[in-house]
Amino acid sequence: QVQLVESGGGLVQPGGSLRLSCAASGFTLDYYAIGWFRQAPGKEREGVSCISSSDGSTYYADSVKGRFTMSRDNAKNTVYLQMNSLKPEDTAVYYCAASYQCTTTQVDFGSWGQGTQVTVSS
Repeated sequence: QVQLVESGGGLVQPGGSLRLSCAASGFTLDYYAIGWFRQAPGKEREGVSCISSSDGSTYYADSVKGRFTMSRDNAKNTVYLQMNSLKPEDTAVYYCAASYQCTTTQVDFGSWGQGTQVTVSS
């Protein structure tokens, strides 16, 4: 069964850090681009970042650029999202999904995980 599972969410104070993990089962992650997305209450789901399969290039939304870093560990079949300097507006459910290439079109992504909640609050 092809599946992505997110973990690492939680409650953190503004300015704090979290590292999210996206673990794959049933397929090899390094053949795919992996995207991170988030959905805040009452808002549409938005793209956060993406890492390509070919050369590991990473792409970030302007709202997280300089604060979030995406990486992959092919040996562990896992992709990570290191989130630093977190802000209350980063509060959302974070999802990972797979695609053949990094794209801004969400419908190109599949095998969506169940999501992990990130709450940034004092």
